[in-house]
Amino acid sequence: MEKIDLIQELTWRGMIQDIIPGTEEQLKKEMTTGYVGFDPTADSLHIGSLIPIILLKHLQRAGHKPLALIGGATGMVGDPSFKSEERHMLDEATLNTNLASIRKQLEQFLDFNPSLPNAAEIVNNYDWFKGISFLDFIRDVGKHITVNYMMQKDSVKKRLEGQSGMSFTEFSYQLIQGYDFYWLYNQRNCKLQMGGSDQWGNIVTGTELVRRKAGGSAFALTCPLLKKADGGKFGKTETGNVWLDANRTTPYQFYQFWLNASDTDAESWIKIFTFLPEAEIHTIIEQHRAQESLRLLQKKLAEEVTRFVHGEEALQQALATTQQLFGKADKPVHELSEDDLRSIEGIMHAAFPAGGLQQGVDIISLVADTGIFPSRGEARKMIQNGGLSINRNKIQDPQLLIDSSWLLHEKFLLVQKGKKQFFLIEIQG
Repeated sequence: MEKIDLIQELTWRGMIQDIIPGTEEQLKKEMTTGYVGFDPTADSLHIGSLIPIILLKHLQRAGHKPLALIGGATGMVGDPSFKSEERHMLDEATLNTNLASIRKQLEQFLDFNPSLPNAAEIVNNYDWFKGISFLDFIRDVGKHITVNYMMQKDSVKKRLEGQSGMSFTEFSYQLIQGYDFYWLYNQRNCKLQMGGSDQWGNIVTGTELVRRKAGGSAFALTCPLLKKADGGKFGKTETGNVWLDANRTTPYQFYQFWLNASDTDAESWIKIFTFLPEAEIHTIIEQHRAQESLRLLQKKLAEEVTRFVHGEEALQQALATTQQLFGKADKPVHELSEDDLRSIEGIMHAAFPAGGLQQGVDIISLVADTGIFPSRGEARKMIQNGGLSINRNKIQDPQLLIDSSWLLHEKFLLVQKGKKQFFLIEIQG
């Protein structure tokens, strides 16, 4: 594979917010080791973590060496950057479980082949912090960074101006993260740190420690924080975070997240979250603008990112599920086999007793008693707004009785709630 010019590549993709002068020259001068930190507060990364993963992958594609730092030590403290309140600290057992899961995920995306001169590696900052005493740290590290310097960081100012204030634990975080960069510079010849723009203050503290404590030069770049065009938080859905773990967010649900992107978001995201070349992306955008109803841009984005995260087989399953649920009359719902219905991946399942259908059950009771809606009031409102379908038939009458004649294969009801949520009710007993 032809090596890419990292800064040029990241620039046209819209992935550079801040950069320390001299970074581009350093990358052109020699193979450079660079790192990104990952927060181990859960046993899976989510799609917000895809950007730092992709930064590392671009770094490796450009011939440089990527280090993924998992914050075993910093996970016990919690990064306060632009958070409104202090996070819960993790116990060691939970942390170790999360670290193992994240390590496994990262190995999917980067090339760890030890025969490569720029093989990816995973490091855990607990390995170097566990032997450092508090007195050693404040004597050997704390004296190099003034409180005035730390107070000037926007992330600190914002918290101090708020009602909750900031604990000393959190205040010390930028020193701890800064020491990571210093340690990696000293021990692994690491000269570059990358991350989200909310990390800029912490990252620059690291470059200062390298300069003041080691007399060296360190470099950094950050990527803009993503926000959806409608102002919503990127990576959040009605059901919560979009995770990289297929057991938390199924490949079908993952695919649907990208497929439902707005045109504006999709034009930005296809540059950031795929590795398609610039000319191909411009062609796709032009084709999409010529016939927006086909959603070619969203389909290509969803396919590329799902394949990258979950692989070809899972992508094909997600496409099959999408076709089964949203397909036109090529296969009406009554033609789906029992196996088809059971194998629809990523939809929620519910059960309802067979006795309840003997005399017929009103639709509102059915969807409330199965937990599809939290209350009868919400179910009634959804029906009145035209947002509920059974077996692809839109329900318009909130008094409608559902009996056994509605069943698929004498045991199933396929319920659609809103545009994207599907439930398979199985009649039992």
